Parts: sequence; C-alpha cells; structure tokens
Amino acid sequence: MNILSNLLYQHSQPKPANKQRRGIEIKSPREIDIMRQSAKIVATVLKEISEMVTPGMTTADLDAYAEKRIREMGATPSFKGYHGFTGSICSSINNEVVHGIPSHKKVIRAGDVLKVDTGAYYQGFHGDSCITIAVGDVTPEAAKLIRVAEEALYKGIEQVKAGAYLLDLAGAIEDHVKANGFSVVEEFTGHGVGRNLHEEPSVFNYRTREMPNVKLRAGMTLAIEPILNAGSKHTKILSDRWTAVTMDRALSAQFEHTVLVTDDGYEILTDRTKV
Repeated sequence: MNILSNLLYQHSQPKPANKQRRGIEIKSPREIDIMRQSAKIVATVLKEISEMVTPGMTTADLDAYAEKRIREMGATPSFKGYHGFTGSICSSINNEVVHGIPSHKKVIRAGDVLKVDTGAYYQGFHGDSCITIAVGDVTPEAAKLIRVAEEALYKGIEQVKAGAYLLDLAGAIEDHVKANGFSVVEEFTGHGVGRNLHEEPSVFNYRTREMPNVKLRAGMTLAIEPILNAGSKHTKILSDRWTAVTMDRALSAQFEHTVLVTDDGYEILTDRTKV
C-alpha cells in the first residue's frame, strides 16, 4: 500500500514487526478516564450533527458547528491543522471515501450518503469517531450499505478482549461485508489512539499477512473503522491531496469507534447512546 504521507490514516502502511510491538501503548486507569472524556466530547458532537443535518446545509456549516462545540467542552479539534488539514471534521459525500475537506461550496442534498469523522484532544489524549448519515430518503442500496457498515463495525468490536488477536477483528469485519455483497477498502485502516491521534497498532478490516497478528492486552485503545464500498474496493486521491474517492464512483460508507480493550471484553468510549 502506498498512501500519501499527509493523509489522516497514516497507519495504513505496513510497519516492521519489532516497531509494531514496541510502539503499542497500554493506558493507565488515569489515562483511560481522560480518554473517556475526550471520547464523550466526540460522541456528543457526532450525535448532535446527526440530528441537525438537513438538505441545503454545507459541509462548512457542520465543520464550524463541530469546532465550536468541541471548544465549548474544553477540548481542541484533533484534525484541524493535522498535517495541514484545514477542517475540524472530515466530511465525505457519496463516492467520497474519506478525508473530504469541509467547504462552503459543498451543499448537502437529500439522498446523500454523508460521512462525518471528527476527533477531540482533551488533557493530552484524543478521541476519534465517524458516522455515516442518510440524508433524507436514500436509495435501498445506500440504506443497505450504511446498515452493513455499522454492523461490520460491531462485528469487529465484538471480537475485542484481552488475549484476542487483531486479525480476529479483521476477519469478522471482512466476512460480514463480503457476505452482504460489498467490498472492504484496503488502503485505509484503523489505528491505535491516545496521546497521538494515530498510534500503533494498525487495525486492518480484512485478513492480511502484511502485519504481525497483534495480541490484544487490557488497556489498549483502538480506533476501529471499517470502510465499505458498494462497488470496487479501489480508491484514488483527488488533486486536493486529501479527498479519497471510489474509482468506479460507487457509494462508500464508514463507521468508527474508539474502543478500550478490557480483561473480559471491551468498552466503547465513543458510544453515542450514552451522551
């Protein structure tokens, strides 16, 4: 995989095995408490955005709202200024896969499949999450894509516990996506999250031998984020050097949670149902 160095998901590129193991952080109870707060801020913002989106708004409107709310809650936007990214959210519509740049020129329309990804930096730690929103009435294919993307996220999360392996997550996600006739985007992956927005390990959404099969330990915090295309898995980067789109112009959907590994399972830190 060869991804531009300024993309948000830098951990989509394979790393040597020794670096992979050495770089994984185990968070302390104090650090986990802080991450619960940063993640709660992210969950709150995404829940509010999902409830306010209407046709005629622009993605810049959503971006301004997200930044305002993140700062009101005592945090700073994780994305803004990250490797030169100008927004507090990534806003990607329809065939845009990830990293869409908010713009006053990008008007949200009824029937759109809208991805909103955002992060918050609070007291030294990041939270990170993404949702896909059906704007008004969408096509049956779009509705199914969105549903399966969210289901795939939870299929992966259900595998999380100390002693499990990252490829357990990857396999569960891949199997559910393919069983429903969609493709898994391979150029972008999930990642560790904590002091840095992107940390080790890379969290793949498909089975691969390109990375060591990391064993999970309690205290790891992972951003798990399957990205699904209705057509081909292949993507390309637009001339803005950020926005990734499907090669065949098919729809794309994504969901993401920041998840804590526990001894007997997991805790979804960005759970929108708890804010």
